[in-house]
Amino acid sequence: MLDEPRAPAPPARPWWDRVLVPALTATVVAEAVLRPDLPMRPLAVAVALVVMPALLWRRTRPLLATTIGFGGALVLLLPSLLGVSAEVALDWMIVILLLPYSLYRWASGQEALVGTAITAVPVVLGLASSGSLGDVVGGTTVVVASFALGAAMRWRAVAHQREVQQVRTHERGELARELHDTVAHHVSAIAIQAQAGRAVAATDPSAAVRALAVIEAEASRTLAEMRMVVRVLREDEADFAPQRGVADLDELARMSPLVSVSRSGSLAGLPQPLEVAVYRICQEAVTNAIRHSLDATAVTVQVTGDADVVRLRVHDDGAASRPATTVGYGLLGMAERAKLLGGTCESGPDPAGGWTVEATLLREVPQ
Repeated sequence: MLDEPRAPAPPARPWWDRVLVPALTATVVAEAVLRPDLPMRPLAVAVALVVMPALLWRRTRPLLATTIGFGGALVLLLPSLLGVSAEVALDWMIVILLLPYSLYRWASGQEALVGTAITAVPVVLGLASSGSLGDVVGGTTVVVASFALGAAMRWRAVAHQREVQQVRTHERGELARELHDTVAHHVSAIAIQAQAGRAVAATDPSAAVRALAVIEAEASRTLAEMRMVVRVLREDEADFAPQRGVADLDELARMSPLVSVSRSGSLAGLPQPLEVAVYRICQEAVTNAIRHSLDATAVTVQVTGDADVVRLRVHDDGAASRPATTVGYGLLGMAERAKLLGGTCESGPDPAGGWTVEATLLREVPQ
C-alpha cells in the first residue's frame, strides 16, 4: 500500500465545490456567531475560516487538506482538554469527514498513512474525552466508514481503469494482427511479382505485363482493405466488407505457382471468427514460406474439418532461412489468433525437411 501512487487525474475544483465550500464556510461562521452558548467564539470563527476553504483542495492536495481540517478540529478540542473552557463544538464541522474519504480516494499510499495518523489524534482524544461508550462506538464507526468508502471508490476506479486498459490492449492487438496480415500478405505478393517481372522482362515481355497486372490488383486490394480499416476506426457505424474465410483459400495460390490448397472433412457452417482465423493463419504461413524459404519447390496448404476441431497445416520443402527461436509479429499473430479461439498454433523446422505451421482450432468458438 505504501508504494501506491496518487490516483490519476483528480478533478481540480468542480463548479459545485466553488458553490458548496463558500456556502459551508458562511454556515459555520454563522453558527459560531449566532450560538450564544458557544465558548471562545473568536477562536471558533478563525478555525472555520481556515478549515472550510481547505475542502477545495481535498482532491488535488488531500494530505494538506486533511492536516488543515483535523488540525483545526484539534485546536477546537484543546481548550476543553486543557481545562481552559468548555468544548468549542461546532456542529457544522462534521463536514470535515469528507477529508478521510478524499484521503483514501485520491492520496498516495504514504500520504494516506500519514493522513490517517493525523486524523487519529483529534478523533481519539475527542472520543476518549466524551466519556460515553455510545459516542466512542458511533464516532469510530463514522470515521472508519469514511475511510472505507474512499478506499472502496478508489478500488472501483482502479478496476474500471484496468478494464478499459485491457479492452484497449485487446483492440490494439486485433488491429495490429489485421494490419500485419493484410499489408504483409499483399506487399509480399507485390514484391514477388515485381521480382518475377524484372527477371522475365527482357525475354518474355508478355509475362512481365501479366506480373504488372497482378501487382496492380494486389495494390488495389491493399488500398481497399486499408481504407476499410481506417473507416472502421473513424466511424461508429461502418459498412463492413465480408471477411475472408475457408472458401477464399484458393486466392493464396495467386501469390505463387508453388502454392497448392486442399480441403477435406466437414468445413461447412463454421463460425465467422473461426473462418477468419483459418484464412489469416494460412495466409500468414504462405506469405512467410514464400518470403523466407530457400529453394522451395512446393508450398502446400491443407485444411481438415473434424468433428470438434479444424486442423490446418502449411508446409514448404525449402531450406528455412529463419532461426527456429525467432518469433516475429506474424508468428505471434498466428499464435494469438489460435489462442483466442481456444486452439494452438505451432511452427518450426519439419523433421522431414522444410518448414511447417500447424494449428488446431475448436469448432465451437469460446465466448
